[in-house]
Amino acid sequence: MKNGNELLENLEKIHTTPMGVERIRRNLALGGEIGNVVAWCKAKIESPSAAITRKGKNWYCSVEGCIITVNAYSYTIITAHKERLSGRAQQSTKKEQIMSCSGLTRTSIGESYD
Repeated sequence: MKNGNELLENLEKIHTTPMGVERIRRNLALGGEIGNVVAWCKAKIESPSAAITRKGKNWYCSVEGCIITVNAYSYTIITAHKERLSGRAQQSTKKEQIMSCSGLTRTSIGESYD
């Protein structure tokens, strides 16, 4: 087995439908610069930084801010989407965006790093 992971072992079987290609393009805002969406997804899945988990009938590959969902039986890429931040992480990000727009830093307002 390649890295002990069934999804990686069957990488050559990964495919999607024409509708799947469009859904992935739209959800990840890939546009036309990515010619082969399946090849792009396969490259992300086999990336050393990819975290691959299986939940029920699907594999989930979390890598570089996106999650790619692959059916565990047919190896069809069902969808891919950008990772959502947790509520606390979203608040922190919004705070940092506001502070950077106003020229403030965490230390200038007495806030410590988490």
